Amino acid sequence: MSRIGRMPITIPDGVSVNIQKNMVRVKGPRGELLRTFDPDMQINLEDNRVVVRRPTDHRRHRALHGLTRALLNNMVLGVSQGFERGLQIEGVGYRAELQGNNLVLNVGYSHPVLIEPPAGISFGLDKSGRTVTVSGVDKQLVGEMAARIRRVRPPEPYKGKGIQYQGERIRRKAGKAGKV
Repeated sequence: MSRIGRMPITIPDGVSVNIQKNMVRVKGPRGELLRTFDPDMQINLEDNRVVVRRPTDHRRHRALHGLTRALLNNMVLGVSQGFERGLQIEGVGYRAELQGNNLVLNVGYSHPVLIEPPAGISFGLDKSGRTVTVSGVDKQLVGEMAARIRRVRPPEPYKGKGIQYQGERIRRKAGKAGKV
């Protein structure tokens, strides 16, 4: 039995879960998420907890069991607490700024890079313009948006310049040895 899949998901106050066949709608103080799951998985609401069951012990059902429970848990956490991903900008003259909802990155190109947030995503910026925070209710969308921002100028291994996740360790390389 899946250790993750058999754990029930407790629904916090202010969050409502609506289950219709294989479609689940979760509403909370931060927003609303809707997702369709595999029809083989049985998703039930039992005394303020969501329980996921699988029909058989086939390999596919075992894999879907834990996945379905994890995705449901992320939906409940997203609408109640939200998700955040931090990015750090390193380099001389590298900075970010907000223009309305859009993020403008100046990271060594001849032009500024404009990034528009999709629906449900918001950008935050510290006063130095070097720490960007991506936040939203959908964990996958928050991670994807942070990865897109990082992809604009990934950190390089020689000087460490670029955009990196907060807490990410950049593997540094030695430069040229030079003449002896």
